[in-house]
Amino acid sequence: MVTIRAVAEHAGVSVGTVSNVLNRPSYVTPETRERVLEAIDALGFVPTQHRRQYRPGRERVLGCVLADLANPFFVDIALGIEAEAAKRGAGVVICTSGEQVRREEHNLDILIQLRVHGIIVAPVEDENPRLDELREKGVPLVYLDRLHPKHLITSVQVDHVKGGWLAAQHLVGLGHRRLAYVAGPQRSHLVGDRLAGFSKVAQDNGITSGEIAVFSANSWTPDAGARAASEFLEIPREERPTAVFCANDMLAQGFTRTCLTHGVSIPDDVSIIGYDNLQLAADLPVALTTVGQPRDELGRAATRLMLKSIENPNAEVERKILEPELVVRDSTAARREIPE
Repeated sequence: MVTIRAVAEHAGVSVGTVSNVLNRPSYVTPETRERVLEAIDALGFVPTQHRRQYRPGRERVLGCVLADLANPFFVDIALGIEAEAAKRGAGVVICTSGEQVRREEHNLDILIQLRVHGIIVAPVEDENPRLDELREKGVPLVYLDRLHPKHLITSVQVDHVKGGWLAAQHLVGLGHRRLAYVAGPQRSHLVGDRLAGFSKVAQDNGITSGEIAVFSANSWTPDAGARAASEFLEIPREERPTAVFCANDMLAQGFTRTCLTHGVSIPDDVSIIGYDNLQLAADLPVALTTVGQPRDELGRAATRLMLKSIENPNAEVERKILEPELVVRDSTAARREIPE
């Protein structure tokens, strides 16, 4: 176990100086502070508070690293986290990763330096060695809308396999057999889980996975959805999929607007279904059918699990799974034969 004395020796300063960097940084010159922080990083030191026992009666402060607050999905989750924390007398420090691993790691380090009591994180990728280090050092962690592929870590997420299943069940039930999937970034299991549920229904109805057209998107944005729609429009009209499942509503937004701009009728020419049930889904020119995620409850449940982990470090790992819900609007309809 790395001690504060080891950090002091590595940085060539006194133990008191290291303590000031952690607790009263304004007392230390920028040059000395930087030297101490470099020593902390090099040795992997975690302040005692994180090996720790929570002392009842003290306000708890939770750290939170979300992907991108430009995405309304994470805004709603953040509001849920803050509301539940306030209800339980805790504070929250929220950072964003911008879907960048290095920025995620930087924010994790900042939260450790701030000595938060635990960290709620929606990792950019399924595995991040920095998170593994924190877990091994006893920092309370809750994974939000993610699962660690190797280790048991307390987490809360939606059943994304079922979400994909609901989308396909709806489209196949409307008679569609030429299906497509607009996938988000392939860095987490979410994309694969949604496709797995979607493909299962297709296969049960005699449609092989190879028959599902997959358009890959490098981000979760409307622009990425628009690029996928451009690929879709290059397919001869009589061969195009008649139903498209977008891995989130923002992709569906870009896909929908591009199709409409090019004279494609929704849902007459193509049915489109999204994922998340953001407010923008109902506000599109053709109101979007989508698979809803309980975003507020995701945030609240993550907060409850985090506070439980802080107050009882020896509690068993919990994995809470929330249910998705199909929300039918105007963008899907029964398959219509397209004249050649």
